[in-house]
Amino acid sequence: MGAQAWTWTVVAVVVLLLLAWTAWTLVRLRRLETRVARARETLESQLRRRAGLAEELAREHPAALGPLRARALAEAAAQARSTPRGDREAAENGLGRELRDLPADLPGVPASLQADLTGTSTRVALARRFYNDAVRDTQALRGRRLPRVLRLHAGRPVPRFFDIDDRLEALTASSVGEGAEGRP
Repeated sequence: MGAQAWTWTVVAVVVLLLLAWTAWTLVRLRRLETRVARARETLESQLRRRAGLAEELAREHPAALGPLRARALAEAAAQARSTPRGDREAAENGLGRELRDLPADLPGVPASLQADLTGTSTRVALARRFYNDAVRDTQALRGRRLPRVLRLHAGRPVPRFFDIDDRLEALTASSVGEGAEGRP
């Protein structure tokens, strides 16, 4: 083989490798996009559930909460449900603050409703973490040099993190501490 044939062979191999890598990266980007969409749907459903439970608590048990706290909780839940996406984080933070400020014992409120609220708050925190992990992975892949240079997925919007104060660290630390205490 001559030098020119080797050159064309090397160029062909490099082009084939670049095409294979591009196809593989596009598949990864599509999978990450699907992962982000599913995680966002889960997060949205948990946020709606939490707001619904908060509205139920404020509507059906105002005596246990007190009139001012019941009104504030109902307003925070309504705002969290009706706020557009861009301002949603502030509204969700307001609702989370109202829920965290509730006393641990609410006389007259069914234990099942209190347990649902606690469980839903935990699921909101976990859903937010899964969503933000998917966003981080997507942004990391899209931010690499070759995907940027080749403009892979350039026409698609970059997903945004959803940052709210859900106190997940406190939840996971307390559950780890509780699990450790029960063991010999």
